[in-house]
Amino acid sequence: MTRTRYTFLQRLLHWLIALIVFGLLAAGFTFWGLGYEGTVNLFGQETTNQLYTYHKSFGILLFLLMVLRLVLRRVNPAPPYDPPLGAGERFVSGSIHVLIYIVLLAMPIGGWIATAAGGFPVQFFQWELPGLVPKNEALSEQVFLIHGIAGLVLTALVLVHIAAGLKHWKLKDGVMRRISLP
Repeated sequence: MTRTRYTFLQRLLHWLIALIVFGLLAAGFTFWGLGYEGTVNLFGQETTNQLYTYHKSFGILLFLLMVLRLVLRRVNPAPPYDPPLGAGERFVSGSIHVLIYIVLLAMPIGGWIATAAGGFPVQFFQWELPGLVPKNEALSEQVFLIHGIAGLVLTALVLVHIAAGLKHWKLKDGVMRRISLP
């Protein structure tokens, strides 16, 4: 019998990762738009420091969950579309998924490098992790800029992904059932 859905763990990971991504993007755009001082002025020093710690911690958690997701995808490949998608739709869908995976793996690594190069602690909840590079403020600024641009790229990719999901949900063609939790 052909499987028509992702495994429950794959579906759960998809939605957990989506939730984490939304939170990380919201915090990241707040930091990027307001800067550290603006965030402190809006939320206060203690809350701002907690936001940065949670942003770093959930970024690392996201990376670990993405690695797990890749392992599960290798063990349990994607179920076939029923009915099958056209070649163009398969190409666009596959390309968007690959790009999302690349960005979701690269952004936490970039954030870790930028944080360490800036001389800031790399925190994973209550633990401080080693920096991947020595302090280098110029490198930190460059990588943080790339990290922010990657956030914009990820936002665009996620919006296309959501739009496609809504299209298939409206069509009731079974595509959304592959990844839905219930």
